[in-house]
Amino acid sequence: MLTHGHGDHARVGMGRYHTSAAGLPILQWRLGEQEYHVHEYGEVFTLGDTRVSLHPAGHVLGSAQVRIEAGGEVWVVSGDYKRQADPTCAPFEVVRCDTFITEATFGLPIYRWPSTREVAHDIAQWREHCAARGETAILYCYALGKAQRVLAELQPFVDRPVLLHGAIAAGVEVYRGAGIALADTLPVIDPEGKAVRKTTDFAGELVIAPPSAAGSAWLRRFRHAQHGFASGWMRLRGNRRRRNMDRGFVVSDHADWPGLLQTIRETGARRVIATHGDTEALVRVLNESGVAAETLRTQYGEDD
Repeated sequence: MLTHGHGDHARVGMGRYHTSAAGLPILQWRLGEQEYHVHEYGEVFTLGDTRVSLHPAGHVLGSAQVRIEAGGEVWVVSGDYKRQADPTCAPFEVVRCDTFITEATFGLPIYRWPSTREVAHDIAQWREHCAARGETAILYCYALGKAQRVLAELQPFVDRPVLLHGAIAAGVEVYRGAGIALADTLPVIDPEGKAVRKTTDFAGELVIAPPSAAGSAWLRRFRHAQHGFASGWMRLRGNRRRRNMDRGFVVSDHADWPGLLQTIRETGARRVIATHGDTEALVRVLNESGVAAETLRTQYGEDD
């Protein structure tokens, strides 16, 4: 039962995969051809004596919460989710339940997100600042979800194509194939392996690349560049310094602290199980407010 296509939630070798219809193109891109069982949001299907349905999580394209009903109890597994508006995926749907298993990637009060539209405007202004200095603006984003969301939000603020690393371009085409409107883009390197322009011609351009490209030989083509990172982790300046970034842009595909508390309250859950991230503070606050809460440890963490 897959909530979305990120690598800590979707892995090969599982046999059969249940997914949302919107998430199928993502899984085909990330996992290849597998035995997929595809469900529309809200469609109820049975597994043994259990009634199951998938509901929008607002995390990335095709992301889903899993509603499980059995023995007179309703459990909801949130997967990763956010409450901010996102033009690239269906918005989060509140699903009432008895037990709510919630992520807590950013489960500390310091994590509160600014308007993504305002951040996109800041990114565009940063690009103009770099252009005035004869520099390239290189923005690091995760290849699934974050890069596409940034490109969607940039549309009102850019007047020329954004250049893409190959790992970003692949996911962008998947989103475009799903009908998601994004800013115009061009590859830094064309499919035949040739650079689309001379090294000196990258000045003033905005380039989106995955975090793995930072410090790699791929960057040598950009003689003068500033480096920025788009992530919820940029809420803390120390994270930007540790990554040696010139700029940090706070954009997250996870719920912030107010979003976590709002969601838990709206589900009406009597019991909450927190996982993935900073669970301790969230569990303590919930227990103090009269909600039975505990932590579930998992093997994998989460990038953002």
